[in-house]
Amino acid sequence: MNNLVLKRRTWQFSEGLKILLCVFWLLFIIFPLGKMLSTMTTVNVSAILSARKFKKALLQSLSASSCATLISVGLAGILSWCVARTNVRHKTVINTLLCVPMLIPSISHGMGLIIILGVNGWIARLLGMQGGIYGFPGIVMGSVLYSFPVAYLMLYDVLQYEDGTPYEAAATMGMSSKDKLFAITLPYLKKPLISVFFAIFTMIVTDYGVPLMIGGKYITLPVMMYQDVIGMLDFGKGSVIGMILLTPAIVACVLDIAGREKGRSGYVGKPFSIKENPLRDKFAYIVIFLVILCIFLPIGSFTVLGFVKKYPIDNSFSLENIWQAVQMGAWRYLKNSLIIAVLVSVLGSILAVMNAYLVARKKTRISYVLHLMSITSLAIPGIVLGLSYIMFFKGTLLYGTFTILVFVNSIHFFASPYLMIYNTFGKINENLEDVGSTMGIRRSRIIFDIILPQSMGTILEMVSYFFVNCMMTISAVSFLANVSNKPVSLMIPQFEGQMQLECAAFISLLILVVNVIMKLGIYRIKRTCR
Repeated sequence: MNNLVLKRRTWQFSEGLKILLCVFWLLFIIFPLGKMLSTMTTVNVSAILSARKFKKALLQSLSASSCATLISVGLAGILSWCVARTNVRHKTVINTLLCVPMLIPSISHGMGLIIILGVNGWIARLLGMQGGIYGFPGIVMGSVLYSFPVAYLMLYDVLQYEDGTPYEAAATMGMSSKDKLFAITLPYLKKPLISVFFAIFTMIVTDYGVPLMIGGKYITLPVMMYQDVIGMLDFGKGSVIGMILLTPAIVACVLDIAGREKGRSGYVGKPFSIKENPLRDKFAYIVIFLVILCIFLPIGSFTVLGFVKKYPIDNSFSLENIWQAVQMGAWRYLKNSLIIAVLVSVLGSILAVMNAYLVARKKTRISYVLHLMSITSLAIPGIVLGLSYIMFFKGTLLYGTFTILVFVNSIHFFASPYLMIYNTFGKINENLEDVGSTMGIRRSRIIFDIILPQSMGTILEMVSYFFVNCMMTISAVSFLANVSNKPVSLMIPQFEGQMQLECAAFISLLILVVNVIMKLGIYRIKRTCR
């Protein structure tokens, strides 16, 4: 009898907590987004959409994003094959180096390209190039640098866990490598490739860091939105552009969810067997080396730039730029970023674990609603979320505080960590709590003594994900930050606007160093926990 009463109370508590979390998502996602979209009723939407400037920005966004996406996904496909399907050594080190671009803001990639291929870029001068790569080519190159590590990780994960049984059967039947490619590999990659394509396209088309830095007169929709909202306070026009930017993000979200659900039901009969082929491995090493070199050329360039007196007039070593950045508040803003990143890492991870447990381990009708609300942020670009927050929370106690930056970052980056821990909880024996209940073991003991320790690796990755992205984000906080709560990442566009690339380079390097230290710390903790 006591067990029945305890189960009923536990059920009531969990259902009440689910409702409370649904209210939270309504308040911090649905209502702000609705407020932003309702602002469109105050403007002439058809006039905005038919304006020549808007059409030009839309066309330029689509052309640059499509080209960059094709290159990024193609490069990621080649690289993932080189690492997953060859016998190259030190794959962990290679994966780490290929993912370094994910540790710095997208705007830093544009800055690095300016240093090497701009009007006064050292490679441009070496090759006698005139005019630099501003505009379409610069945006495409910067977007590829910014996005291809994400595409690489997604495709590498697909290839790494592909079932090797069909290939063994094909070999037994005497099929050639070409036949295997068209009969097995490409059909297997078809749906993942579509999901990757839309995910990368969404990343690029909603990013304004690279176009802002290296786009020149080639204006894209996110840059146009940024200029209209920050420069002219035209929130109605910003809402219309935000609505347009939501479209590819929603498609990418739907495809991502479908792909994940299919992936969970998959079964790997046998790992893919890699045969010895020295020529193939040499080719893979060459491709990997060239890509890593291209990655670190812009990163190395802005690292050097931070210690140059005035590029390209005076390339002598100097610490004046660092001193100037410090004088303008670099350490204070770095402290702000660290506070925000730590709070988001802790609170975001706790919220994700709680949400995922209630959805994956306590399945009821409301669980599906909570799940949908938890992954909604997948379909909302950071720049759109930031604009919706400024409209919804303006005039409230949250506006202009650290709290609103913590909330916007937690919501912006929530979906991916949530899905990570949701999938992890789904793999743990679903009868664990019921068995413990029959043995008189409280549910809380099961959670803290068994489920959470088994999920510790995923939780640490969640913490790392939240922290790194909070340190380098610009889009989600650009509309909400002020002098008192400003993150250090916003100093990069500030210095860029003042033509102080040396100071901007130092800030980029600072963010990279902090994120690398964080990654190394998480790696050490994970090794200790094994």
